[in-house]
Amino acid sequence: MITITKKLIALDLDGTALNNDAELSSQTKATISQAVKEGYLVSIVTGRPNRLSENFYDELNLKTPMINFNGNLGILPHQAWAREYQYTIDREIVMELLEKSKPLGLSLIAVEGRNLFLANRGLKSGFGFFPSTLQTNQILNQQSLKDNPISITVEVRPELKAGLIDYVQNQFGDQVEVSPWGGPHPIVEIATKGIHKSTGLKFLADYYGILQKDIIAFGDEANDLTMMKYAGTGVAMKNAIDQIKNSADDVTTFDNQQDGVARYLQEHLDLAVGQ
Repeated sequence: MITITKKLIALDLDGTALNNDAELSSQTKATISQAVKEGYLVSIVTGRPNRLSENFYDELNLKTPMINFNGNLGILPHQAWAREYQYTIDREIVMELLEKSKPLGLSLIAVEGRNLFLANRGLKSGFGFFPSTLQTNQILNQQSLKDNPISITVEVRPELKAGLIDYVQNQFGDQVEVSPWGGPHPIVEIATKGIHKSTGLKFLADYYGILQKDIIAFGDEANDLTMMKYAGTGVAMKNAIDQIKNSADDVTTFDNQQDGVARYLQEHLDLAVGQ
């Protein structure tokens, strides 16, 4: 009797599975579909909130758990799940940031959870992540934030970014850690200390009983580093930052605009995908 080894493919979204228009190509969808058909487990492991990634989950027709907020939330989308987990932040940290928003140079403070989104204002150039106008029930204040959020995202004046990071680390460093976004945006994310994408990937591996050596993880930015190191095969995108490429086990031949993930999987897993 032949035993088939279960393998897990972990996909980052932005700059990896998604092209620069934040879309899944038909080739990527077809390749993931074929991988699932052949018995591979495919999971999204992203820094995005679930509100901005469930559409991609649905496009890929996945049934596996999804990891959001860089490992801070693990869910089965669209349903309640006994194994769901989340790491949250004390809401008092949010209140202090709101109170000191002017001296800290914070133009935006947004907090999120699985079913939570509040912000102190809309953002005209929301980078596709934040609404430009808020509904009345989305305005962040002392009364509206009743639960501890999973993530705090702030836009800070570029010249005050380093000062903000120092402030958060000095005041709350035993509870949270600060992660500046990749790219040109002066955005900083605050989440539970010690929780990373590797937390979510380990959760998935334990849930499915998969060994680290049987995990393939794709990424392109600094927040993917722990996940790629945890995986048996960490694959950096051709368009990845140097830090990721230098620590990866392999690098795709093609970038995220050229179906890099799909072409890599077709070649290395010998997937027959119709063009």
